[in-house]
Amino acid sequence: MGKLKAEFQIAPQARVLHGDLSGLVSALSDPGRPFRLGGLGPLVAARGEFETLTSGSLGVARHIRRTMASWIGSFDVNAGLFGIGPGVRVAVLGGMEQSLALYGAVEALHLGADLYALGGMRPDRARRILADHAVEVVYGAPAQLRLLADAGGAALAHLRLVLVGGAKLDAGLRVLIAAMAPGAVVREFYGAAETSFVTLSAPGDPPDSVGSAYPGVEIEAPDHVPGPVWVRSPYLFMGYAGGESGGAVWRDGWLSVGEMGWLSGGHLYLAGRAGRMVTVAGHNVFPEAIEAFLLAQRGVVRAAVLPRDDPARGVHLVAVVQGEAGHEPTIMAALRAELGAVKAPKALIWRQDWPLLGSGKTDLAALARQVAP
Repeated sequence: MGKLKAEFQIAPQARVLHGDLSGLVSALSDPGRPFRLGGLGPLVAARGEFETLTSGSLGVARHIRRTMASWIGSFDVNAGLFGIGPGVRVAVLGGMEQSLALYGAVEALHLGADLYALGGMRPDRARRILADHAVEVVYGAPAQLRLLADAGGAALAHLRLVLVGGAKLDAGLRVLIAAMAPGAVVREFYGAAETSFVTLSAPGDPPDSVGSAYPGVEIEAPDHVPGPVWVRSPYLFMGYAGGESGGAVWRDGWLSVGEMGWLSGGHLYLAGRAGRMVTVAGHNVFPEAIEAFLLAQRGVVRAAVLPRDDPARGVHLVAVVQGEAGHEPTIMAALRAELGAVKAPKALIWRQDWPLLGSGKTDLAALARQVAP
């Protein structure tokens, strides 16, 4: 593809075939001009840089400052890995204010692909567009893909690749995606707004893992037991914009965003964010691990595990779930058998409405307020 340029630009062959991306197209029409879509406050980025936002799932979304080159390096990798280029039909499911959807959109335009921006659209309509326009590649978070699968409709016969990021992909959703797009390969990746790609899964990888190191990435983590995950790569961010503080920590060129996990057989397994870890009666518990277990249970569509003050234990857990409440006895029995009586959530709270962030992740702060005792 020739020498990489350090500035975003729209390739001559690129087309936006659905969605109002006038703001993004205007920003990219002057290669190297700094920009940010969404967020508040002044733009700090300089020429050759840009800003995007964290998901805000643990609180306020932070402004991320990046060089354009930090994304362009992975564009070239993905052109080879995924066959993204002129004439390839690519869709993104989220809004441009968030890192995952913005990445997919800028990559498609930079590489000359046909872009369908479906953020904010009703899932049934988005699925019809994917089918009617024979879209080949989709970038989405698990929550967005679940809505798409639940919408029903014709199988997406032309979809060959589903790129899943933003949260762990559960086994139940894998089944739904396979039914919706029987010819698609699902590639799960782990990363963050601060790190971009860290890992990428391949067919045959252990489903509980998030794959192995993405090309050009080095990972440090303990073997087999949870500990801090450190990353070094050319894809890392510069820092939080405007003097904001966030969860990322630098150490001699290595970056940690507070993720806890371990390496086994070259694959990375995630336990959860250190910021969400709670101590129940002296035991460290990662809510994300319990959420993954819940999502594997029959009758559960979405799950979030929240701490509550407990005079005896310090903290106990409750699980907020969406799905079929008739399965509650079986689910509670499975939780106690898997986790024991101390670590298992003491109650299930069933909700049919579910607060989501623009990134497609659960709005944990809003959910905690809504179910507060």
